[in-house]
Formats: sequence, C-alpha cells, structure tokens
Amino acid sequence: MVFQKPNPFPSMTIGENVLSGLKLAQLKVDNKEELLESCLVRAGLWNEVKDRLDAHGGSLSGGQQQRLCIARALAVSPQVLLMDEPCSALDPGSTLRIEETIRELSDSMTIVIVTHNMQQAARVSDYTAFFLSDGGPGEMIEVARTSEIFSQPKDQRTENYVTGRFG
Repeated sequence: MVFQKPNPFPSMTIGENVLSGLKLAQLKVDNKEELLESCLVRAGLWNEVKDRLDAHGGSLSGGQQQRLCIARALAVSPQVLLMDEPCSALDPGSTLRIEETIRELSDSMTIVIVTHNMQQAARVSDYTAFFLSDGGPGEMIEVARTSEIFSQPKDQRTENYVTGRFG
C-alpha cells in the first residue's frame, strides 16, 4: 500500500526503508543489494539515490519519498499494489515520474489507484470505476475501460463528473 502522504520510516536509511518489509514479512532473499537496486530502479529512484543509500529516507524530497515508499512496497514482490492518491501532494515533475513508474509497473502487477484527478486517471489507467457518495455509503456508478468511461459513459452522473459539470 502506498499512501497519499509519503511515509518513509524516519529512523531508517534509504536502503533500510526499502528492505524493511522483508523483515516484517519474514522473507529471505539471497542478495539484498541486488533486490535493493532492483526495487529502486523499478520505482524510478536509483539514479538519484545510488550514492547515498545510507542517508535517511526523510532527507529526500516529497516525490523522492513517495518513490521510496513504492520501492519499499515492491521489495516484498506484491501481486497487487494499492495506491491512495499517490500524487496529490506532489509537484508536476514528481507527479510525472510517479505516473511513469505506475505505467511501467502495470506490466508486471495489478495496480489499484484512487484519484480525484480525472486527467491522471485517463493517463495511467486501463480500467476506471467511478464511485459516488451522496453523504451515505458510497456507490459504484460505473466501471469500464478508461477510454469508454471518458468518451462514452453509460451513466449521466459519470459523464457529468468526467466532463467537470460537478465535482
């Protein structure tokens, strides 16, 4: 799970942050250095931190911290990665790097992303589900291929939302 606000473990280095899930999940790996590099490469962070793996995770920028959290999630080889508005607090450059990472990772795992940013949903998702809450429990209004949701939604409420008429 990758949360809206980056949450690297403050007392751990960049390397320790990435590998922390192994200890918690009691997973054994043959080569931790290889796994560390692989996860940071897949999260789009390796080139920026390879020379300072012993620095604290909190020393990174917000976008780098979010990619560090993605790398930490990847270390346990998930089949599904859950992301709760992973770019909501990031600048456009960091958002672009996170979105590139999402697209690359989607080739090897299922990624479920919650976003209120319609342009982001259109850019990074293959399928979109539109949920609506009118003060009570939320309801799934429509689910389809992203291209269909944005070009030919079946429900008027979906069309109103994706076209910006409300929300």
